[in-house]
Amino acid sequence: MIDLHLHLDGSLPIKTVLKLAKLQNIALPGEDEETLRKYLAVSPSAKSLNDYLRCFDLPLMLLQSCEAVKIALYELICELKEQGIIYSEIRFAPQLHTKCGCTQREIIEAAITGLDKAQKNFNTKSNLILCAMRGGSEEDNLLTVSLAAEYLGNGVCAVDLAGAEALYKTELYRNVFSLAARLCVPFTIHAGEADGVQSVKTAVEFGARRIGHGVAAVDDDELLDEIKRKNISIECCLTSNLQTKAVSKLENHPIKDFLRLGINATINTDNMTVSDTTVEKELSLLSDIALEISRKTLMRNAVNAAFLSDNEREELMRRMSSL
Repeated sequence: MIDLHLHLDGSLPIKTVLKLAKLQNIALPGEDEETLRKYLAVSPSAKSLNDYLRCFDLPLMLLQSCEAVKIALYELICELKEQGIIYSEIRFAPQLHTKCGCTQREIIEAAITGLDKAQKNFNTKSNLILCAMRGGSEEDNLLTVSLAAEYLGNGVCAVDLAGAEALYKTELYRNVFSLAARLCVPFTIHAGEADGVQSVKTAVEFGARRIGHGVAAVDDDELLDEIKRKNISIECCLTSNLQTKAVSKLENHPIKDFLRLGINATINTDNMTVSDTTVEKELSLLSDIALEISRKTLMRNAVNAAFLSDNEREELMRRMSSL
C-alpha cells in the first residue's frame, strides 16, 4: 500500500509521544493511551478545519529538537512498515519546529537522518514533502522552498502549502510557488478543503502537480476537465474530510466523481493519529459508498501520482506487483 498525504505531526504513534515526552522531560496531560487520544485525536464535535488543527498543539510541542524529529520520522516509518505501506510521502513544515533554536536546515537534516535509517532497517521507501505554511511569514516560506530545492532527490521530493485555508487564501502564496517553479521543485497544494473552487483554481494556475483534498473542485465542471487534461492528481482523505466537515457525509464524497471522470485520485490518511485511521481503513470506506474500484487500481493511481523519477516509479510498480 502507498500513502502520499501523511502529516508527521498528525501521525505520531502514541508510543512515540510517550517516548519523546520522557526523553525531553515534558509533562503530558496523561500517561495512558486513552487519555492521550483525547488530546491527539479530533473530537466528534469538531465543526471545521480550524477545530481539527487544534489537535496538532501537543505533537508540535514534542517536536522542537532535531533529535525528536529524527526519532519521530524513524518510528513513524516503522509503524507504516507494520501496516504494509511500501511507499510514503511524509510532510511537515520545518518552520514549525524551530521554537527552541533549531534552524529549518537542521530540522530537515534531522528528518532525513531518521528517514534514511528507517529505510535501511525496514527495507521500505519514503520521501519528505516540506510544507510552507498559511499564515507563516513569506521569508520563512521562501526559505522552506529554497531548502527543498537544495535537498531535492536526497530525501525531499516536493513542497506543499498547509494550514488554515479559509483564513489565508491560496492567492497570497503566489511568490512562494513562483520560486518553486523557478527552482524546479514539484509541488502539491492543500486546496478546496476549507475554501471554495477558487482555491483549487489558483493551485492549478500556480502549476501544482497534485491537489491536497480538492473537495470543492467537484462544483466546477470546467475545472475538473482542466485537472484531468493536465493529469493533476487529487489526494483524497475520506475520514479527515468528514471530520473537518469538508463533506457532510461519506456518500457525498467527490472521490466517486473524480474516478468516474478519469481523474487520478488517490486514497490517503492525512493524519493517522488525529483522524484515528490507516490506509486500510480508508480503503474499507470505499465499500461503504458502493464504490467498486479495485485496490490495485487505486495503488496504481498512487504510483502514477508519486513524486518519483521514472526509474523509481518503475521500481515501485514492480514491488507493488510482487505483493
